[in-house]
Amino acid sequence: MQPPSVRIDRWLSAARIFKSRTAAQEACAAGHVAVNGVSARSSHAVVVGDEVTARSPRGDLILEVLALADKRLSAAKARELYADHSPPPPPKEELVAPRERGSGRPTKADRRALDRLRGG
Repeated sequence: MQPPSVRIDRWLSAARIFKSRTAAQEACAAGHVAVNGVSARSSHAVVVGDEVTARSPRGDLILEVLALADKRLSAAKARELYADHSPPPPPKEELVAPRERGSGRPTKADRRALDRLRGG
């Protein structure tokens, strides 16, 4: 008897890795999803204990399958389907140049200097 399994596109949608099953299917077709290190088509069966690597809108993810589901779940229950082993995202760069607190609004000369600094 085979262990219970679920299609990878259904599981990715149920775990809320992608917004829809269609988006999960497109990611599989583009080669952005791998199961146990092997690129997976959307019909690939996933079982408990598999390692899923996915390039999703929120970044690259490395997930361990802890439970199976084929219907979309609430966010709290969806987090129980996997253990996230992804590395932390790199720190974000500040888009705005820092200014001393209490120095007031930038003058026209300050704004022009910032434009030159940004290459504009």
